[in-house]
Amino acid sequence: MVNLRPDETATAITLSNDGSEPIYGQVRVFRWDQANGEDALAPTQDMVASPPLIEMGPGARQIIRLLRTGPQAPQAEQTFRILIDEIAPPELGTQSGVTVRLRYSVPIFITPGAVSPPTLAWTAQRVGGQWVLEARNDGGRHAQVAAVQLVSGERVYDINKGLLGYALAGRTRRWQLSLPPDAVLKAPLKLRARINANPAEAAVTLSPGP
Repeated sequence: MVNLRPDETATAITLSNDGSEPIYGQVRVFRWDQANGEDALAPTQDMVASPPLIEMGPGARQIIRLLRTGPQAPQAEQTFRILIDEIAPPELGTQSGVTVRLRYSVPIFITPGAVSPPTLAWTAQRVGGQWVLEARNDGGRHAQVAAVQLVSGERVYDINKGLLGYALAGRTRRWQLSLPPDAVLKAPLKLRARINANPAEAAVTLSPGP
């Protein structure tokens, strides 16, 4: 994760190749939004990455500079993602095209100091035989959601141990849940999680299916 102050115009991240073979990559920055409960990436010129193409030998390191070219004093939190795609070596030529071997996606946040903290409202709904968890963030900052549990009566369901995802400011994010076949979610339903690395607990509204 990369965090920038509104007055910062540049930062950098460092990549390293711990393997025994060279790595070739393409580096791009996208505007990051959320629509219809899903992440949405769009091309942007408000932030650029340099260099856009990288080659790292075994044991080598590479500095990627991120330069802001958009508004320098945003009133609302701005969100981007830097995508680093590992691509085939150039000697393979056109036989491999631009096939992406591995993709790394790193979130970037530019957060004004005066914006409000995340305010989350949680809903669970059964859609097409599968449970869906929804987080609506009415606050002014993003919420990083991790280590999620759902508590229904005496049963505790571990949704995930690590990062589930992000609910961006003013947006709604949905996740499909992989629950046991005999899972029963009923009111009162409670969620336990780590929100921006802090332990949190909240009520979950059960919504009737479509």
